[in-house]
Amino acid sequence: MRRIAAVLFPGFELLDLYGPLEMFGMQREDFAITLVAESAGPVASGAGPQSLAELAFEDCSGFDIVLVPGGPGTRREIDNQAMLDFLLKANAEAEIMASVCTGAVLLARSGLLDGHRATTNKAAWAWASSSSEAVSWQAKARWVQDGPYWTSSGVAAGIDMTLALIAALHGDKRAEDIATYAEYDWHRDADWDPFAAVHGLV
Repeated sequence: MRRIAAVLFPGFELLDLYGPLEMFGMQREDFAITLVAESAGPVASGAGPQSLAELAFEDCSGFDIVLVPGGPGTRREIDNQAMLDFLLKANAEAEIMASVCTGAVLLARSGLLDGHRATTNKAAWAWASSSSEAVSWQAKARWVQDGPYWTSSGVAAGIDMTLALIAALHGDKRAEDIATYAEYDWHRDADWDPFAAVHGLV
């Protein structure tokens, strides 16, 4: 059983978070999900609906996987020391640190991605990739794994990354079964990225 800390902050992107969590949640015997935030309680997404953080950062420990979504709120969170400190603390214990979309900027600003390859939302590429020159930003990638760090392109790409992560932990058959149950067309090629061209990055 791996414990997942799914990070909330004001203005997070709904599908960034709940797309991956739906994939993990179909395997409850292997993954236990907890929503966490700077303070316990309701946290509004960028689209408006709130989610309930069960634990505050100061009460979090022992998580195996940390999932960081993106969204408009990342532009504020990059200067939130409580968020950056939490990511550093969680990284010391976690097996995997994963981000979706501009969530990679938070990992980058905390210094965790220094010297590592990573990707992020192509629509926000200029801003996101400028967050750290110490990161080897990959302009054409659906997702990137570099050691314990998994980063994906924008929004729906997080689902593909999560299925790849599940496959790495439990085998391709498990991930295939989840995708089939969800009636989801899983893009298995990490280099498949038509949106890099759409946004003029390649």
